[in-house]
Amino acid sequence: MWLKLRLYLVMAVMFSIVYGLVVLAVNLMGLGGLNNLYFYGILASAMMFFQYMIGPKMVEWSMGVHYVSEQEQPVLHRMVTELARDAGIPKPRIGIARIPIPNAFAFGRWASDGRICVTEGIMNLLTEKELRAVLGHEMSHLKNKDVVVITMISVIPMICWYFAWNQLFSGGRDRGNNILIGIVAFVVYLITNLLVLYVSRIREYYADEGSVRLGNQPHYLASALYKLVYGSARVSKDSLKQVEGMKAFFATDPSRAGSEIRELSQIDLDGSGTIDANELRALQTKPIKVKTGDKIMEILSTHPNMLKRIQRLSSLQGMSAY
Repeated sequence: MWLKLRLYLVMAVMFSIVYGLVVLAVNLMGLGGLNNLYFYGILASAMMFFQYMIGPKMVEWSMGVHYVSEQEQPVLHRMVTELARDAGIPKPRIGIARIPIPNAFAFGRWASDGRICVTEGIMNLLTEKELRAVLGHEMSHLKNKDVVVITMISVIPMICWYFAWNQLFSGGRDRGNNILIGIVAFVVYLITNLLVLYVSRIREYYADEGSVRLGNQPHYLASALYKLVYGSARVSKDSLKQVEGMKAFFATDPSRAGSEIRELSQIDLDGSGTIDANELRALQTKPIKVKTGDKIMEILSTHPNMLKRIQRLSSLQGMSAY
């Protein structure tokens, strides 16, 4: 409930900020400023809609996705079928991405267009229960319509960017006012961009909770996330660069795996490479140490700090399913 409330509050703040920018433009520039905002609002919305419509094809091409039949991957299909039934949404298409980074992702335009994919690198890394927990996380993204939410709010920073650029580099008699509005719009762009990242991190927490509500034990998801971080830390930098533009889709951020694996060592008490129920339970009372640099990196990331994320999973033990 608190996660959903935070999401609504952030979205309300974002639209309030844009409303304030409109008021400022109208007061300083008159109708011309308002017309400019309308123009860039329409332009940004059109660009986001175009990206939203062609997005699935771009993801498929970038990730090398190959959709598999039930005969090819009966276990994957069984798990996804059960999760989709429990989530109350149409069964998504199932694909395997031809990349070595161990991870999973979901995308699609609407409920009947959902797709869940796993990478080649994840198939032999996780146990069946761990993999089911990750698939539950991705199923929750589809259930919560996260692609639509992020696409919708991403329009706001784009509008502010175009408007700031226009005002800062436009001439005319109101040059002074234009520069002032441009500076304010650029600051608003930076703030709203950070808020979009914050919403993205909330959605990750919410999807973790959704996986647990779909019947997956929190320690299986925690162990899976730990293994995904460990596996990503061993992947070459060239492989990471190939998916840099798509990492927001992943269950974990592979580019941060190197620093995260060092932090996570304080959770794996027996050094087994997994996180069991007792180790996760210990996090309910055990203080965790997150470095200042990692806290700053989290603010600039689409994913939460992994140590904090796994600690939150410890609070979900015993949560009832839907």
